[in-house]
Amino acid sequence: MHECKKCSIFAAEKLVNIRVYIARWRLTMDTSSSFDKKRHIIGALVGPICALLVWLLPIAGLDAAQHKLLAIMSLVAIWWITEPVPIPVTSLLGPTLCVLCGVAEMKTAFASFANPMIFLFMGGFLIAKGMMVNGLDKRIAYGIMSMRWVGDSPRRIFLAMGCACMFCSGWISNTATAAMMFPIALGLLQAIQEMMAANGTKIDLKNYKFATGLMLMTAYACSIGGVLTPIGTPPNIIMLGFLREMAPQAPTVSFFEWMIWGAVAMVAYFAVTYVVLWKMFPAEVKHIDGASAFIRKHKEELGPWTWAQRNTLIAFLVAVVLWVTPGILSIIFGGDSDVVKTYNTYIPEELAAMVGGLLLFFLPVNLKKGEMTMSWKQGVEGIEWGTLLLFGGGLAMGSMMYTTGLSAWVGEGLKDILGGHPNEWLFVGLFCVTALVLSELTSHTAATNLLAPIAIGTAISLGFSPIPVAIGIALSSSLGFMMPVSTPPNAIVYASGYVPLTKMIKSGFIIDLLGILLITIPLVMLLVKAVVG
Repeated sequence: MHECKKCSIFAAEKLVNIRVYIARWRLTMDTSSSFDKKRHIIGALVGPICALLVWLLPIAGLDAAQHKLLAIMSLVAIWWITEPVPIPVTSLLGPTLCVLCGVAEMKTAFASFANPMIFLFMGGFLIAKGMMVNGLDKRIAYGIMSMRWVGDSPRRIFLAMGCACMFCSGWISNTATAAMMFPIALGLLQAIQEMMAANGTKIDLKNYKFATGLMLMTAYACSIGGVLTPIGTPPNIIMLGFLREMAPQAPTVSFFEWMIWGAVAMVAYFAVTYVVLWKMFPAEVKHIDGASAFIRKHKEELGPWTWAQRNTLIAFLVAVVLWVTPGILSIIFGGDSDVVKTYNTYIPEELAAMVGGLLLFFLPVNLKKGEMTMSWKQGVEGIEWGTLLLFGGGLAMGSMMYTTGLSAWVGEGLKDILGGHPNEWLFVGLFCVTALVLSELTSHTAATNLLAPIAIGTAISLGFSPIPVAIGIALSSSLGFMMPVSTPPNAIVYASGYVPLTKMIKSGFIIDLLGILLITIPLVMLLVKAVVG
């Protein structure tokens, strides 16, 4: 019987490897689906045509620079949504066209690509890569999954998998977290199938509710965890960048403040997701024999802590401490105290991220061999340059909309459409829903880049604080749960073959609806507004 269990686990692990390769192949094939091809072709044609029409048609209230910028923005917006070329390319194209058309000088148009917020993201990428390269992310994930309270209970395994995904994705990218946790979830399911077969019960994982639920929990929790910190997912930091560029008069949203709001939103989203998924996809048994042994075995295979893992944890904790210290000092001394101002002058959030990231190149693993915690090559590969370019391009376009007065013109137009003085709850809700819909159809980063300058400009025009609507859009963009194309985590678990499209659409719609109506809008209108006024 002992040998049989060994063979069972071995077979399960082999099947996991096969599944991973198949999933990667299917994920690659998904990117060239007929829907995407049609979207790319339509966008390639419609974008330039719309830009040309806007350029040629007379529009009252716009000067020459604003008119040109509006034409360029229409092209950029359509191409961000339809992606006929990669999104980072479109982000570079916008400022380039602005220089060519005389909207702004080169130095002004591309200044946002050196925005300090980009270095907050860069530092976060370096820390995340260090965690992945040195296996700290897996150690954390298996540590959560192997806790005593989890045991062999399917309900607790379900909860632990979600918690592990959620915690990791608060600090490393949602896609990287899903790619890491996906094989773990697959391994669990294959082991469950093999062990139940050994006990005389055969199950087909493609028609097994618990398998569908565990896959969806893996994907959704990765997206939910991203709302915890500004570096958790691109929309968060994009919105903070737009707020600083377009609303300098508004209170600055600190890393600590975001984490407070993000923690509330994350826990609330996760609670809703857990209840919905467990009700829809419950396990048929109360105990899964051998599940805890499977997790424990893989945790033991990680071996003892390495120096690289210890150093990575130190760098991570240094960054976190530097990030949250201003918030703690504000509580003790007051937000306007000299202590807080001095700290923020010498250790701004962007610098804290870079300190944590750069420490990885200085903390030694083997001095004799000159080995550090992370090599330069590993660090460079860990930086998502496309995301940084997208962020810089979005900030550049938003900044030019602000400086030319185009955002104010758009805000006044929307103000008239909304009836002059709309209810603020309705205003924030409208943009939250729009962000959610766009994020279901295209990249949530592109959706945020598109909506941010419009929402902030309109809020200022209406006399509202731009912070609630900005936070609302960022949070809503992380709720794209209905379609495989909505987020990379969705696509990854869909490729497993255990998630029927209709099940993803149904569960995603319910969670999206509850998330927007019960959590996002009330959160930003009550909690955020209470803090920023």
